[in-house]
Amino acid sequence: MTTITVGTRKSKLAMWQTETVCKILNEQGLATTIAAMETKGDKILDRSIAKIGSKGVFTEELEEQLAGGTIDIAVHSAKDMQSTLPDDFELIAFSEREKSHDVLVGFNSAIDLGSPDRPFTVGTSSVRRVAMLKHYYPHVTAVPMRGNLQTRIAKLESGACDALMLAYAGVSRMGYDKMIVHSFDEARFIPPVGQGCIAIESSKKLSTEKRTLIRNSLNNVKSELCLLAERAFLKTLEGGCSIPAFGHAVIEGNTIILTGGLANLDGSWLLCKTVSGSVVEPQALGSELGSYILANNGRETLAEIKATLAT
Repeated sequence: MTTITVGTRKSKLAMWQTETVCKILNEQGLATTIAAMETKGDKILDRSIAKIGSKGVFTEELEEQLAGGTIDIAVHSAKDMQSTLPDDFELIAFSEREKSHDVLVGFNSAIDLGSPDRPFTVGTSSVRRVAMLKHYYPHVTAVPMRGNLQTRIAKLESGACDALMLAYAGVSRMGYDKMIVHSFDEARFIPPVGQGCIAIESSKKLSTEKRTLIRNSLNNVKSELCLLAERAFLKTLEGGCSIPAFGHAVIEGNTIILTGGLANLDGSWLLCKTVSGSVVEPQALGSELGSYILANNGRETLAEIKATLAT
């Protein structure tokens, strides 16, 4: 029996995702072993991801294991993946996508974003969420919040904020659905590229046999087409999770509909556009959208963002 060694971060959510992947591989007749580790992004919690200064804060250590052949694949949240991978690596499969919208998690169900006379604080580590909150809900104060889901909920309980802003997928997978006090409309509050999807990374040195077996077992074609379009958009912006970019694709028939854009850090400027095209050319569609954003003040905005984050 072929055995696949699967690398992952140690957090409960990462382990849930990895165990889900292993279950599917097992059902396809493949044996699996799990190698869990901490990454730079897990260890450094006193700074925002944007300030850590690495494009692969959640992936570098796993990629070292892939390169050395210690593990065959690494399981990631697709939203954590940089838009351009190092030359020796590739994403070979994408899971079926969970709902991809953002939610507020808290203990007070009376929270009302539509009441500017009732300000409150939201904990988040995402520059995209901060920028969009400032743009759509200027009466809301965002406070930095890093750590795994359980750590953040402990901070919420201690009074560090009134609510946490998180991806629905992670909240649901960890069984905290009852704590959701608000769901954001993804048509307006557009999620980041890849949110709700699990990505499988491998070294390009992985044997063709294993690559084929893994891909045939795990890859969801619709998810892959959407992620190819979204990631091409982000790649055109030369961005990752450290810039307030957003992008989300859906498939209707043989058409991909991609909505995406960019905000500046304080949310005073935000540009969003929807494009559509054939499922045959998802990456071309993403590049088209990215080029539009760059040509309409996006290039200047990105330069300002990068200059600010470098200080």
